[in-house]
Amino acid sequence: MISGWGGRIRGLFADTKGPWGPKGSGDDPEPSPGPWGNASPGRKSPGHDHSSGISSLDDFLRKSRARWSSGGGGRGGGFPANGSSIVLWAVGAVLAVWLVFTSFHSIEPGERGVVTRFGRYVYTLGPGVGMTLPSPFERVQKLDVEKIRNTDLGSDSGEDLMLTGDQNLIDIAYSVRWNIRTPEQYLFQIAEPEQTIKEVAESSMRAVISQVTLNDAMGDRRADIEDEVTKRMQKILDAYRSGVLIQGIAIKQADPPDAVNDAFKQVTAAQQDAQTYINNANAYALQLGQKSQGEATAFQKVYEQYRLAPEVTRRRMYYETMEKVLENVDKTIIEAPGVTPYLPLPEVRKQQQQQQQPAKGSGQ
Repeated sequence: MISGWGGRIRGLFADTKGPWGPKGSGDDPEPSPGPWGNASPGRKSPGHDHSSGISSLDDFLRKSRARWSSGGGGRGGGFPANGSSIVLWAVGAVLAVWLVFTSFHSIEPGERGVVTRFGRYVYTLGPGVGMTLPSPFERVQKLDVEKIRNTDLGSDSGEDLMLTGDQNLIDIAYSVRWNIRTPEQYLFQIAEPEQTIKEVAESSMRAVISQVTLNDAMGDRRADIEDEVTKRMQKILDAYRSGVLIQGIAIKQADPPDAVNDAFKQVTAAQQDAQTYINNANAYALQLGQKSQGEATAFQKVYEQYRLAPEVTRRRMYYETMEKVLENVDKTIIEAPGVTPYLPLPEVRKQQQQQQQPAKGSGQ
């Protein structure tokens, strides 16, 4: 294309004729006198015929149109007419592709498109197909705002020791779950969002751990600690206008330092044994209490019956007491006034067994 334009320019100035006719030819008109009465070269007298000049101008215009239409003429050279058309079509196709791919943007349901014009934020595209000015006038950066990201902190990179409220050290490993809430703030408000989240999480965790005891941090108050750290982190990040939403904190490890971990495990085991004994004692006390309440209820019922018939109840209680006392005692019952012969069979069996045992011993 550059060579073709150069050929056209060279063809424009290649003719030896001027706009008013040929130079230096023998057909030059008679020079007309100048303003002081002398003849001025190159000028015609006022009464001279201008037909030759007009024909020369028409010839110049005709030749110029021929040179432009032929792409520069034979002397200047250049592309033929069909070559210029191909180049123009190619340029048009490239321009159309550039406009389509840089002006139309497909945004997924979980994404947002942040539009910048010459590097400055303009607006945010929602899900669907959006149209912007072509690049480099406007650019679109897509961000997944529904993806839950995890940031791990703690013992993967070594001990993360924190001081508890009762002046003990604890090694904590935890993870932060978060996602993008405001894409434009996430991109332009903070230089390093992930590093900022790590630092805010560590600061919040240390602040909460400093208010609880070691047993609370390792025991039942883990859920309370996680909730408090989440609230603190969200408050700080909102003050930074970070565009980040904290979904939650998960404490994966809460142990004493490695140097005292074995001794602490022994102490913990002893505390668990003591708690087991206490639980067993409480269970036994509860069992005795329930048994006592049952006996008291039974005695109350007996007392109610005793009030209705004291003599009968007294005799019944006497018989029941004698039955318990004489249950395992050898006894002989004799009815009066007469005496009925009674053969104590249990005593006879005992005597026979005692007589058989020495006989077996002598036989051996």
